[in-house]
Amino acid sequence: MSLLDHLIARIDIDGPLSLADYMAECLLNPKYGYYTTRSPIGAAGDFTTAPEISQMFGELLGLCLAQAWMDQGSPAPFTLAELGPGRGTLMADFLRATRAVPGFHKAMDLHLVEASPALRKAQAEALQGHSPEWHDSIEALPQQPLFVVANEFFDALPVRQFLRDGSGWREKRVGFSDGALSFGLGPIAQQTALAHRVEDTRDGDLIEICEAAAPITTALAERITAHGGAALIIDYGDWRSLGDTLQALRYHAPSDPLDAPGMADLTTHVDFEALCGAAQTAGCAFSRLTPQGVFLERLGITDRARALAAPLQGAALENLITAHRRLTHPEEMGNLFKVLGLFPATATPPPGLQS
Repeated sequence: MSLLDHLIARIDIDGPLSLADYMAECLLNPKYGYYTTRSPIGAAGDFTTAPEISQMFGELLGLCLAQAWMDQGSPAPFTLAELGPGRGTLMADFLRATRAVPGFHKAMDLHLVEASPALRKAQAEALQGHSPEWHDSIEALPQQPLFVVANEFFDALPVRQFLRDGSGWREKRVGFSDGALSFGLGPIAQQTALAHRVEDTRDGDLIEICEAAAPITTALAERITAHGGAALIIDYGDWRSLGDTLQALRYHAPSDPLDAPGMADLTTHVDFEALCGAAQTAGCAFSRLTPQGVFLERLGITDRARALAAPLQGAALENLITAHRRLTHPEEMGNLFKVLGLFPATATPPPGLQS
């Protein structure tokens, strides 16, 4: 049996699936899911993330959170956590950059939230010499000061899609017909969660809702509000969802999201307004949404690039220049990716961000 066979059987019993159910099966099915069966990151995988492009990314995020920790009085012990740590590259760079920060490593308890067995193995190899504790969910993180980074984590959470039809909404669904998976629309219905979107949408507009994002953000925000800490959330997206942003990547190239389920990475753009709403409800402050390029420049990425470039020449120097451009330039990742900071209402935003 394949994941496609499993999906067809489920559709036969339950009818067409919501996009969220389809994404959850494709990404996290225990036997056939994309993240549970492979290590998808890097040249041999399907996509590349910022930490894999350059060590500068993880280094600067590490120093940013270390400074936030000092600004809040260097609490001890504290939780240092990463959500969806990939191959452990970001955290390895993070820890190397912060090892000279007085008391930081001694006070930290390292925690990783990761569902993939294959990626947990890669993370353990990358973080040799450290003793991370792994969790399947955010709720398992300790109740103590929390300093956390989530890079390209929220974009992989399943979403539901709704098409506006008059004053109501029709949910986009995944069915099976003529021997293939296909998209269709459910009946018109009122959606309480989308009542506020009638004012800024028209007939035919599509809205995405990530129902998993708010509880995760709330869990982070409640710990930060109660115990102190800070969160850096880096992802592609914008302030408010509008339009179909579902994409599939396979072998570093776009793919049809319905082709070869379980064999491609599925993501959507993050609705940062929803994250901020959840944080605010939990009593947590949040920063202005900031383009990644601006954030990294404020942290000193150009100076760091110059220091790394000094002994280099030839291809190594060209690779460094290319990496700096890719992370910061508005036409590359600089504007597409945004950074959001969460922090206690009594504290200042993490370095590089503004209230």
